[in-house]
Amino acid sequence: MSKLLLRMKRVSIFRSDARFAEVTGGFTDRVLMLSRVSISTRLLCRFASSSPVLTNIGLYNNRFWGNMERCVVRCVPCETKLTISFTLDGSNKHMLREQTEPLEKVLARISNGIIKAQSKDKKSKRSRGETALEKPEIKLCVHGEPVSVDTANSDAWMDGAVLHVGQMTYKVERNPPTFTVSELPLSLMSGFPVCPKLEVEFGEVQDSEFRWFKENSPNSHMSGEQDCWREAGDERVFTPSNLDIGLKVMLKCTPGNGSRFGEPVKLVSAGTVEAAPGTCTFDNRHMYTQRVTDETSVRVVSYNILADIYAQTDLSKTVLYPYCAPYALEMDYRQNLIKKELFGYNADIICLQEVDKGAFTDSLSPALDAFGLDGVFKIKERQHEGLATFFRRSKFKMLGQYDVTLSKALMTDPLYQDLLDKVSTKSSLKEKIENRSTALQVTVLQSLCVPSRVICVGNTHLYWHPTGGNVRLVQIAVALKHMKQVVTEKHPGACLVFSGDFNSTPTSGLLELMCQGSVLENHEDWASSGPEELVQVALVNPLQLVSACGFPVYTNYVGGFQGCLDYIFVEPHVLQVDQVIPLPSHQEVTTCQALPSVSHPSDHIALVCDLKWM
Repeated sequence: MSKLLLRMKRVSIFRSDARFAEVTGGFTDRVLMLSRVSISTRLLCRFASSSPVLTNIGLYNNRFWGNMERCVVRCVPCETKLTISFTLDGSNKHMLREQTEPLEKVLARISNGIIKAQSKDKKSKRSRGETALEKPEIKLCVHGEPVSVDTANSDAWMDGAVLHVGQMTYKVERNPPTFTVSELPLSLMSGFPVCPKLEVEFGEVQDSEFRWFKENSPNSHMSGEQDCWREAGDERVFTPSNLDIGLKVMLKCTPGNGSRFGEPVKLVSAGTVEAAPGTCTFDNRHMYTQRVTDETSVRVVSYNILADIYAQTDLSKTVLYPYCAPYALEMDYRQNLIKKELFGYNADIICLQEVDKGAFTDSLSPALDAFGLDGVFKIKERQHEGLATFFRRSKFKMLGQYDVTLSKALMTDPLYQDLLDKVSTKSSLKEKIENRSTALQVTVLQSLCVPSRVICVGNTHLYWHPTGGNVRLVQIAVALKHMKQVVTEKHPGACLVFSGDFNSTPTSGLLELMCQGSVLENHEDWASSGPEELVQVALVNPLQLVSACGFPVYTNYVGGFQGCLDYIFVEPHVLQVDQVIPLPSHQEVTTCQALPSVSHPSDHIALVCDLKWM
């Protein structure tokens, strides 16, 4: 790569959130150099350059006509206005105009703007009576012929048209692929994948181009050194090594749509690559999941990843997890561990509980998308966390979603009238159930290889309280009936995979119902909250299920409790358990006393199993 002189200057860009962005000048592409960028679809910030194209940058090859400048037009039929953006005399012009407005008004507006700008510079000359300024010639041409000034903007500003502004010419690019969101994670660790958060309008992330760079030495990009960056990769995901500790990382990414490309952005990490924690509890587990399963099998993961809103409370830091280093409870740190752990499982279906809304949108979804998984999210009402289900898009397509809030279903759906009548005999129990925002996420997936194979994936996180066994029995009864209705009425023939954090041990009434098929009305769990909430209901499981991962000694290990709370239930006549990935050893779990820790991101342990189609 040819040596380039990196010159730095700061340009203040005032946005609606009053943040500043740092812009690098001197490069031919003059792209945005931001550690976190979120571009509104109503505002297209454009940086162009009049200098010749440097082919070794590799971002603009054959994408523009000679040295012609760009005029970017965003015009969406469902909107009433369009946006016209170009650069003139170093000033960025952004015009928001009505789509139905005649072209004449836009050209006049451009001309008047130029005259106004020139008049400020020559105010003293005009005050002495010197000659008035001449209007520059402004026109829009298609195939060399001027477009009629009566043409509506929506029809005039076509892709490939040429805008003439005096001696300047601009190629019109209508709705080019554009990053509306482009961000790097705040925390980078050696050995842990770095996945940018990207959203593209008029294009696809998968069609975009990526070039990763790292500093030659710490802070070299700020010192003005030549060749301060060296190329490190060209994939969507970049994994720093131990040699990169202390260095910043840069990504140049160009939005694409097939063979068409838009304006690239340049992202520089906010911080440097940090040292990894060493061996993690999931490293040995990854030895069993190095490859994606073939079409005869499905790998399923269920994992309560510990929501940040719970990890960051004073109770968590001082009472629940006092043994955990404070930095290891931070969301950015834990997200690095969670993403690496999930990547290493090469799963086909992932069911997550306690997923912060922001974590799903900003971290998990972009990262897992880069590894070939699509995801859906169900937030709990009145809370900031919920359930997430991901599936491998090369193996499945989604047929439907049938999510419910369990308390709302109980109170409003006639399917549960008998159960509701019995619960209503105890007002305190009914009120407790009504106040729970417990959700059931139901996602129906169809195999792309064998379309007759359909899986109904249930994902839930039941009421947590130790004395809430009666509430959980009601919740699971609603959940089972709902899923039974889905697999019989909505998608006949679909098999069920039901996973989550059930907050129930193997000796509970809930597990008796799930695995033995029924629970008696006099089971002790009905009296778990005392006589004022005691109802007696005999429940029957309408589905035949087994626990795919058996009954581990524990799936939740904290200072004050160790027990098995998490399960993956399957229908054994359709899906046979082929492999259960061993849990971390007790020594690994207790290295830092309990969970979470610097080497484990949650207080729960992920369940992982391979299921084979019968």
